[in-house]
Amino acid sequence: MQVTSSVKLNWGRIHQLTQAAVTALEQTAEALHTEVVQAQVMPFETGCLQNENTFVDYSKSAQGQVALVSSTPYARRLYYHPEYHFQTDENPFAGGAWYEPWLPGGLNQDFAQRAFKRFYKRASGV
Repeated sequence: MQVTSSVKLNWGRIHQLTQAAVTALEQTAEALHTEVVQAQVMPFETGCLQNENTFVDYSKSAQGQVALVSSTPYARRLYYHPEYHFQTDENPFAGGAWYEPWLPGGLNQDFAQRAFKRFYKRASGV
């Protein structure tokens, strides 16, 4: 008995799904940024760190990587030193390590996975 098979790949659809994944990744990063801002956990004095100087870097999104970047020189110092006295007038939950709830082990650790799934379904049509 001899068996043969032939597989035809739908490259157009594969490209669409790949592009949908990139779009969903970018939208997930934007959603995370919005979620962090709305949670009011970032230090806030003038709003520069939270509003103008924190953004999503899409430069490597086609390779499956995006980054939420805070471009101020003091962001790292504030993030890794939760012992500082943070003003809570504008953001009542301000403090250091403000991304911790969205990292593994945090209260919202599955946020990015759920958001990506939702955005991917919308972008790909599946």
